Amino acid sequence: MPKKLISQDDAESALDRLVNEALKDYKHPDQVTGPNGLLKQLTKKFVEKAMEKEMDVHLGYPKHAPEGYNNSNSRNGYSKKTLKGDFGEVEIETPRDRESTFEPQMIPKNQTHFKGFDQKIISLYSRGMTTRDIQEHLQEIYAVEVSPDLISSVTDGVLEEALEWQNRPLDKVYPIIYLDATWEKIKDEGKVINKAIYIVLGVNIDGQKETLGTWVQKTEGAKFWLQVLTDLKNRGVEDIFIACVDGLKGFPEAIHSLYPKTDVQLCIVHMVRNSLRFVPFKERKQIATDLKSVYSSATVEAAEKELDKFAERWDRKFPSISKMWKSNWTNLTAFFGYSPEIRKVIYTTNAIESINYSLGKITKTRASFPTDEAALKLIYLGIRNISKKWTLPIRDWKSALNQFVVLFGDRVPEIR
Repeated sequence: MPKKLISQDDAESALDRLVNEALKDYKHPDQVTGPNGLLKQLTKKFVEKAMEKEMDVHLGYPKHAPEGYNNSNSRNGYSKKTLKGDFGEVEIETPRDRESTFEPQMIPKNQTHFKGFDQKIISLYSRGMTTRDIQEHLQEIYAVEVSPDLISSVTDGVLEEALEWQNRPLDKVYPIIYLDATWEKIKDEGKVINKAIYIVLGVNIDGQKETLGTWVQKTEGAKFWLQVLTDLKNRGVEDIFIACVDGLKGFPEAIHSLYPKTDVQLCIVHMVRNSLRFVPFKERKQIATDLKSVYSSATVEAAEKELDKFAERWDRKFPSISKMWKSNWTNLTAFFGYSPEIRKVIYTTNAIESINYSLGKITKTRASFPTDEAALKLIYLGIRNISKKWTLPIRDWKSALNQFVVLFGDRVPEIR
């Protein structure tokens, strides 16, 4: 006779009765969430019962069923192991079979912690906590002792995910990309040195920000940026309208070698900072104000006049400043060819510098990284957290996109 199915209402009613019975003597939260509370006991019961059911399926018959007598395989007692989780530590009995062919799905062999616990470790790690910090935190909050090896094993599991992310296909067209590098101390051939972490941030056709990748190299240079751009090309990027970069020598040429139609905009903020390097502190405010008159002009012609005024005023004391601006004038003033909606998102690399600032807050707890992979692992997790906030297109994107359609015509793909 077929078994009668239990309705959802009956199941909920039975669960209510179970909960009411378990809590009939409830007086304090420790009875539920404490070291020996109900949650811990129920976790043990449910996990062990689920593995018993898995064993039934594996053998083809339930416990004590006559089919098990004289069968080639049968139950063979239990093995014990301690699991770690939000509830603390709990000892679990895992059923065994005589042929050792049973592979539990609920708690796989060699697993000593619940998967949700892994995510807590990764979350703490991604926010810059060191291995020791994580150990102390889990001990304090959950009364669980976690070894450094376990933390490394859990966080190393992210490397495969990070590699897949780094090699994922990209969109064919990015209206804007920002390219910049930050620096981290990383061990290399037994010595700790500063290495450049190359980061590319893209704005896609929908106006959404997207980190396209990260790369590690001993130095920042146009030659390696060419390798980065080649990687983008190999992953599907066919066209870039505007590339926003710092003043690194040879950078525009590296971009144009692969993307000859791309407009290159040097970061004004970088130029101002580089200019102020030559200026005593007491005169920096006035120099910055006079330079703002240059880049905040309405047209490129007006900007040229303001730069001439700047040169007249300051060339005797600081001749290298106007000379530097004039030598980079073509790429510094690219933004004058665009509407105000586009200008305000391309004349500075603040968008990517904001990422670098956020990453700096989570990497500053490390005196150095043991390997490139260790640095990239943490940076990937940091970027993953940062990108969760990018839920909306950048401001005034529709207006900017209309300008792109006018300026770049059929280079603009169909809007999704």
